[in-house]
Amino acid sequence: MRILLFSWLFLLPLLQILSSKDVLFVSCQCLEDQRSLLLKLKESFSYNSSSSTKLVRWNNSINCCQWDGVTCDSFGHVISLELDSETISGQIGNPSSLFNLQHLEKLNLAYNNFNSLIPGGLLSTLTNLTYLNLSNAGFIGQIPLDLARMSRLVTLDISTRFPVQPLKMENPNLKTLIQNLTELRELHLDGANISAQGVEWCNALSSLSHLSVLSLSDCHLSGPIHSSLSVLHSLSVIILDNNNLSSKVPNFFTNFSNLTSLSLSSCGLLGKFPENILQVPTLQKLDLSQNNRLTGSLPQFLESGSFRTIVISYTNFSGSLPDSIGFLRALSALDLSNCNFSGTIPSTMTNLTELLYLDISFNNFNGTIPSFLKSKNLQYIDFSRNDLTGPITPTHFEGLASLSFINLGYNSINGSIPPYLFTLPSLQKLQLSNNQFDGQVHEFLNANSSKLDTLDLSSNQLKGPIPKSFFELEKLNVLSLSYNNFSDSVQLETIKKLSNLTKLDLSYNNLSIQTRSSNSTVTTFPRLSILKLASCHLQDFPELKNQFRMIHLDLSNNEIEGEIPRWLWQIGNGSLEQLNLSCNHLVDLEKNYSMPNLVVLDLHSNHLQGEFPIPPQTASYVDYSSNKFNNSMSPLIGEAISSAIFFSVSNNKLVGHIPESICKVSYLQVLDLSGNTLTGRVPDCLFENMEFLGVLNLGTNNLSGDIPDKFSVTCALKTLDLSRNAIEGNVPRSLVNCTSLEVLNIGNNRIKDTFPCMLKNSSSLRVLVLRSNRFHGVLNCSITNESWSHLQILDIASNNFSGSISQRCFSNWRGMITGNKNGQSDQGHLYFDILELSGIYYQDTITVTSKGLELELVKILTVFTSIDISSNKFEGEIPETVGQLSALYVLNLSHNALTGTIPKSIGNLTQLESLDLSMNQLCGTIPSEIAALTFLSFLNLSFNHLFGSVPSGRQLQTFTETSFEGNNGLCGFPLNTRCNNNDALVPSSVDANSESKSGFDWHFIFTGLGFGVGAAVIFAPLTVWKEGRDWSDKHLKRILLLIFPRYRFSYTRYDEGKVKAVEYSEDELSDETEDYDEDEFEVEHEAFRGKYCVFCSKLDVHRTRAVHNPKCTCRTTSPIYLASPTSSSALVVLYHQHF
Repeated sequence: MRILLFSWLFLLPLLQILSSKDVLFVSCQCLEDQRSLLLKLKESFSYNSSSSTKLVRWNNSINCCQWDGVTCDSFGHVISLELDSETISGQIGNPSSLFNLQHLEKLNLAYNNFNSLIPGGLLSTLTNLTYLNLSNAGFIGQIPLDLARMSRLVTLDISTRFPVQPLKMENPNLKTLIQNLTELRELHLDGANISAQGVEWCNALSSLSHLSVLSLSDCHLSGPIHSSLSVLHSLSVIILDNNNLSSKVPNFFTNFSNLTSLSLSSCGLLGKFPENILQVPTLQKLDLSQNNRLTGSLPQFLESGSFRTIVISYTNFSGSLPDSIGFLRALSALDLSNCNFSGTIPSTMTNLTELLYLDISFNNFNGTIPSFLKSKNLQYIDFSRNDLTGPITPTHFEGLASLSFINLGYNSINGSIPPYLFTLPSLQKLQLSNNQFDGQVHEFLNANSSKLDTLDLSSNQLKGPIPKSFFELEKLNVLSLSYNNFSDSVQLETIKKLSNLTKLDLSYNNLSIQTRSSNSTVTTFPRLSILKLASCHLQDFPELKNQFRMIHLDLSNNEIEGEIPRWLWQIGNGSLEQLNLSCNHLVDLEKNYSMPNLVVLDLHSNHLQGEFPIPPQTASYVDYSSNKFNNSMSPLIGEAISSAIFFSVSNNKLVGHIPESICKVSYLQVLDLSGNTLTGRVPDCLFENMEFLGVLNLGTNNLSGDIPDKFSVTCALKTLDLSRNAIEGNVPRSLVNCTSLEVLNIGNNRIKDTFPCMLKNSSSLRVLVLRSNRFHGVLNCSITNESWSHLQILDIASNNFSGSISQRCFSNWRGMITGNKNGQSDQGHLYFDILELSGIYYQDTITVTSKGLELELVKILTVFTSIDISSNKFEGEIPETVGQLSALYVLNLSHNALTGTIPKSIGNLTQLESLDLSMNQLCGTIPSEIAALTFLSFLNLSFNHLFGSVPSGRQLQTFTETSFEGNNGLCGFPLNTRCNNNDALVPSSVDANSESKSGFDWHFIFTGLGFGVGAAVIFAPLTVWKEGRDWSDKHLKRILLLIFPRYRFSYTRYDEGKVKAVEYSEDELSDETEDYDEDEFEVEHEAFRGKYCVFCSKLDVHRTRAVHNPKCTCRTTSPIYLASPTSSSALVVLYHQHF
């Protein structure tokens, strides 16, 4: 009996449910008037029936309460109408049957295209509405005041994303609109132009005591966030993205006990973010991204934390990622990219089993990558641009079946690339570029079933053949293997399976690409748009006639000879935008060519001659430098390159005048005409009209006349090089208008002027070269504390300057004072950005005299400092303040009339590598402090009046006698004159009284005679013995080629006896020196080394520091591909962007 009773107790609720449902079915019949109103509404709407999922199904055969998007009450009245995403367009008619549905409580017209004003007056007649959603429905204009009368509204959403015409809130304003909507729980006004100050909009919202969801992104709100908002204790969702709040984040957000989502991205937030907000136990989503002035750090997270999404990207957050991140077991998305986080990635992240998205790129994380094997649903991982190390092992990602994106680029990850990475079943993008992966990449299985569409292994140390498996990745769109050590002979035909390829980059390996095709009419890569085969030992142009989608073609640094074929210009059927054929052996262009609408045209470093081709008007980057073009420039060249930003024809044989039409190139930023034989005056318009010109290099021509005094107040020049011409006159006073000027080189001209004191307050000037002109007068510029504050290279040698050197000169040159005390310097160079974000820049060069040689610095290191005031008429003493220039590398005061003693403070110049005080009238002893200059590799104190012993010490003992000759009072090693106990001069090999009465120094005479006879015995036969000359030249060249590349210089002897030094990468050095047997060389040429030796310069930050050691060796480093020269006077670097 008891069992039966319990059975009935369970059945009663079920019977009640069924009974009520039957009543509902009977009573929920659509009323006829409701059906009629809905059908009329359907007829009044314009919509796309093929896209509609609701309206298209309304008809008389079905109860209207069962129509999609319609809900009725128990009496058959329509109470809910949801017509979102129905492609409805046009206006809502007046009268409209919509507004006769008086029982409506919920109306959703979102995601349509009404393109009309909100019918506020009609909507307000729907007095029962509690839910109104007009979001993204195409409504425009002023938000109507009538909405303020809809006092029963609980949810109001009139937000608009990406509006063509944003909704306005002027009359009513926010306060007027919502002051009567006291029942509101959700308010969405995103995209509406509210335009209110912080106090105003916060006070207006404070009346909505029940509000739980507030979404006001893109509303033109201003800050600060006022404390009146703190009374809204029910708030759970706050979205204020993309407003110019420009204020701190208030701490009162921590008092919102129901807070689940806080989104403040792109709000101009500043100050420190309150850490305790991150410890609100209910908070699930936090977005602070795109606030680059917002600082903060991550606290210890609570074990009970509810976070699902944390986005702090593009802020100034710093510190470490705490181990407690592992407590956030519900976390699915973590984005810390583009911040300043550091430290290791905690191993506790292995506990984040729900993780889907992880991005910590562009930070300073170090150490190894933890395991993510427990994050089975992980889809996206980006660790690029950090300092991560260690290898990739199976414990990292193997078996993650959902992983579709991996980016580990720009780290220091090493070891081999595990094959399992290529076989992850969902992986689409694998980017491992710019690491230290090495070894061979092994074949892998099931390549043809892979989903990989992007594979980037560029800039590593991979070697061996390219795996054939790569060419079976049928879905591959991007394949980039450039800057590795792959060695193989590759037929382009073997890659034809990759029919979906849009980008192929095999540049800068040890590959030999074979381009011969058996069927040249077949389009091998039907979708290919970017092809880069630089430095691939190409000897012919690839057969690319049928590549109709080609946009970017790079065949530079190969061995292609002959003419540029006519068909090449037609690649891409007119779509070709970038063409780089530089550094080949091309001699001409096949006639009757027609250039396409190129944007980048690079033909530098070939053997092209005759008239240079007129580039298309669309070209923004044109480089014809280092060829043999020998005509004059067309008077209309300016019209031909009207869109150019970069134009270089340097190091050719151009003649004639500079056409004034070039001044019409409105947006030109770099103009390099150096290294030609141009004549005439420099056009005035180059300085008057070209407000965007940042680099003007006209050096090494035959230009004459004055420098026009026409520099405009909008002058943007950063580099002005007019050196090695025949320019006369004065330095123009209007040059002070160029407030961004960093490099001024007017050396080797005929300028007659005093020192350009008007530039003394330039805060940007780093390099000033006035050498070999007719400058005169004293260096008296009324120096202030701000004078020459960033100057790092000063060269005024070979002029007629006179007077004394002011104490304040040296003490004010702070660019030569601020040094790097640990001896390591940032490898920065002076350069000019041509196109921001494009990676293209112009590299400044300059010639300095260092260590007795003229060296052309192709890269001007921002740490290189030099003073050369030699060959003038300076007199007086060397100021003691010279010792303050602690970052100085080169000091040359030779060939003047300086007197007094050598300042002991020179011993403070701990970075000094070259010191030349020769040919002056200095007296006294050599300060012992000079012996402590451990980097000093060139010293010349000759022909002064110095006396006493040469200080002992390892450094000075390595220099030869020539460094001290012409000082009759000096003695001691390395001089042949030894010192006695009384510092009297006693010759080392002959008695002091043994000098003949005739006054001749027979020791000196016989020494010279012996040297001359010995030299004659060696060199006289070479004048008639050809084999001997060849042998001598060969071994001398081997000596120079072995020495110079060690210090990243190349050796070229010119007729005038100057040496040109160019920096090379390690790869380039190894190519030139690998054939030499160094052990054999040392045996054969030990005598040559003697006491004089070369050294490893401290300026090369990639090498070990060596102290003037004849056997110093430099540690090898991985090649660093920073630059490639476009000419001897212009370097343009094009960074390789990866997809």
